Amino acid sequence: MKKELNEMWDECVKIIRENISQEQFNTIFASIKPKSFNENKLILTVPDRSVYESIEEHYLDLMTKVILSVFNKNVKWGYSVQSGKKDNANDKTSNTSNQVADNNESAVEELNSQLFPRYTFDNFIEGDSNRLVRSVGLAIAKNPAKTFNPLFIYGPSGCGKTHLINAIGWAVKQQHPNARVLYLSAHLFYVQYTDAVRQNKVNDFINFYQTIDVILMDDIQELSGKTQTQNTFFHIFNHLHLNNKQIILTADRPPIEITGLEDRLLTRFKWGLQAEIERPNKALCRSIINNKVKSESLPIPENVCNYIAEKVNGSVRDIEGVINALMAFSVVYRCEITMKLADKVLPKFIHTDETPLTIKDIKQGICKQFNISESELISQSRRQPLAQTRHIAIFLASKLTNMSNTQIGENMGGRNHATVLHSINYVKNLCETDTKFNKQLSEIEEQIIRNR
Repeated sequence: MKKELNEMWDECVKIIRENISQEQFNTIFASIKPKSFNENKLILTVPDRSVYESIEEHYLDLMTKVILSVFNKNVKWGYSVQSGKKDNANDKTSNTSNQVADNNESAVEELNSQLFPRYTFDNFIEGDSNRLVRSVGLAIAKNPAKTFNPLFIYGPSGCGKTHLINAIGWAVKQQHPNARVLYLSAHLFYVQYTDAVRQNKVNDFINFYQTIDVILMDDIQELSGKTQTQNTFFHIFNHLHLNNKQIILTADRPPIEITGLEDRLLTRFKWGLQAEIERPNKALCRSIINNKVKSESLPIPENVCNYIAEKVNGSVRDIEGVINALMAFSVVYRCEITMKLADKVLPKFIHTDETPLTIKDIKQGICKQFNISESELISQSRRQPLAQTRHIAIFLASKLTNMSNTQIGENMGGRNHATVLHSINYVKNLCETDTKFNKQLSEIEEQIIRNR
């Protein structure tokens, strides 16, 4: 069988030689030897990490095609890295997710997961902005590395990314008590790596991270421009992924928009699932606030909760900051939490833009939302759905600007006061009878306010 394996590998070598230069062959492929071929799995021995990393980065397609053509289309293939007296088999499969762990795997010390105790799925409130990624997180917690690996979550600051990945971490620990779960920020990873370099302990640093079963890294964009740290994380990422360990990353933007990260890292970030988490809309903000008030028995009246939800600009972090500030003021000054107190506190913790919207803002927002031109919006056409879109624009102009009905009519194609009033009443009546329309209107209003 060994003779047959050597002959088959010699055939692979022959094809590889024909497709690369002699220098490339001598540098990378001359040192590769076949180790075993059992149960449709081919293991190749390479002298060190640099060889298989070069193959992965530059010759993976060539190797895959050659091996599949000489052996068979269903073969799984990987590497056994020969380093000194240690022989670690890290199976890199080209067409399957099944991989082999380190042969030298040893007992590892207990791990502090660094998870935030209060960030769980129990208080991660579901809404339209996070429903998909929350469902994915629950699926991963049930079967780490079996569904979406890596999971790359992106979205603006304050939308709940940190809460979500911590919730996934706690759920994994609950369902898989022996799993080694670790949460950290990319910045902390950089600081730890810098300390390891200074103390000449880089190997210990890498070995530690290679023992993790589920790694949850926040704000991966913080590694931009840090080349050596990226190289180290690249090796750790490869090891974890090859050994079927779960990787979850967050960023404030999708991988394609992150500058300063190496292409080989960005490519790997796209291997699994990229999932966006958006800022919560006002309805979700209200749910988050109400849940916090109820679960912690906070003495905050409903009208103040609604007021906060309207003002926080869709940021969970702002919600927490404002509520904490209100509670602090209430305790220190021994006063009830009222709208007056909320008005006093809000400007100190969040940016509030008191500049009123203009009719131009309304028209631009409506045209963008419904994909129509301004000339169509203010035209005399009564065909649907254009007429209803015009009613919505007039209603929002009345609600969100300081203009009179006469001024609104003049800016909406020269319509008179009665026509403007008819549009306003039409939308009000529709909101009272059609919950779907009412929800759509709220979303349109929110988008116009955000995007002005």
